[in-house]
Amino acid sequence: MKTTVHEPIQATPTAAVETPVLRMRWESLTYLHWDLDPEVVATALPAGLSPDVHDGRAWVGLIPFRMAGIGLGPWPKVGSRRLPRGVPLPQGTFPETNVRTYVVGPDGGRGVYFHSLDITRLAPTAVARLGYQLPYCWSAMRIGQRGERIAYLAERRWPAPAGTRSHVVVEVGERVSEAERTPLDDFLSARWSLYVATPRGHVRRSLVDHGPWPLRHARLHHLDDGLTTAAGYDVEGRPPTHVRYGGDVNVAVGLPRRVG
Repeated sequence: MKTTVHEPIQATPTAAVETPVLRMRWESLTYLHWDLDPEVVATALPAGLSPDVHDGRAWVGLIPFRMAGIGLGPWPKVGSRRLPRGVPLPQGTFPETNVRTYVVGPDGGRGVYFHSLDITRLAPTAVARLGYQLPYCWSAMRIGQRGERIAYLAERRWPAPAGTRSHVVVEVGERVSEAERTPLDDFLSARWSLYVATPRGHVRRSLVDHGPWPLRHARLHHLDDGLTTAAGYDVEGRPPTHVRYGGDVNVAVGLPRRVG
């Protein structure tokens, strides 16, 4: 019987995206995570994907941030820098809040599975649902910052449940030093692919490439969230187990490929 070897968890990409189909920048990103029984998460996943676990627990995240400068084509390297080039997409900068979990694919890869991705642009919502078959949702959203305090507000417009809200306020602290960085930090933030399931039941994987996250400490000041509940996870009234501020990174995304 063949045994599938899981790829390692590491702070740098496990495989480079040689020919990106999308480029973008993720900015002002915050991680809020809850630990759950793996069986609870397993029931919410499509066939072919299984929960990835840390210390015997599965993890569900609420991730608010700003998506910036989406375009078609690569971020070519010039020395140690990546410079934007290619075809910028209209309305390519907007807030996003996603609800996600962490999975192992049929190919042994470790990646992200999205339950929902709320954004403010209706056209990219339709494109992403059709092209990448990701569960994008159209929402009214705002991000505000005063000093080191950042507030994220979202209210879903489409699809149901319309009116679902998420309000997060965090205060960003000092950089997480290498001595302070934990295996859980890497388990939750160092993810180099995303998985989707097609209507025909196939599993597709897209590689994701970016620099290491400049993680910072973060203190949660306010949380009133219905998006995680709408995704099927009962964490209402329970403080997140893990909170971090991710910061900003340039991102390249590869072509989806069938792996199961």
